[in-house]
Amino acid sequence: MKKIILIDGPNLNLLGKREPEIYGFETLDDIHKLVKSHINEKKYDIETSFFQSNSEGEIVDCIQSSSQTSDGLIINAAGFSHTSVALLDALLAIQIPKIEIHLTNLFKREDFRHHSFISKGVNGVICGFGANSYLLAVDGINKLI
Repeated sequence: MKKIILIDGPNLNLLGKREPEIYGFETLDDIHKLVKSHINEKKYDIETSFFQSNSEGEIVDCIQSSSQTSDGLIINAAGFSHTSVALLDALLAIQIPKIEIHLTNLFKREDFRHHSFISKGVNGVICGFGANSYLLAVDGINKLI
């Protein structure tokens, strides 16, 4: 069985409460349940683990250790996507397939959100599909691992 880790960044623990008109009404726990259900429905041979932190350093540590524990990585770095060279460097340092996701279409948002530092460190980027961004990423990572 292949193992993937889904890493969620700052403020995603507030999903469902924080600006639901932008991010939707699903909580992060709801999304994780959707991911597990999707994997079962598709009959993917994948085991998932989930990690969320508001701390950049903790996310860097998780990325670094994931190369020892996971076959693939899906990351929603949230606001850190637009600011963190440290996350980019961590992603570049590991040699497993990686997909960056965002709930919203970054290119319909404020100008500062149009650039993601971490995109250069991943195999692909999915944005704008709400919670389905996670499911599309699972489909993609399944083909890469």
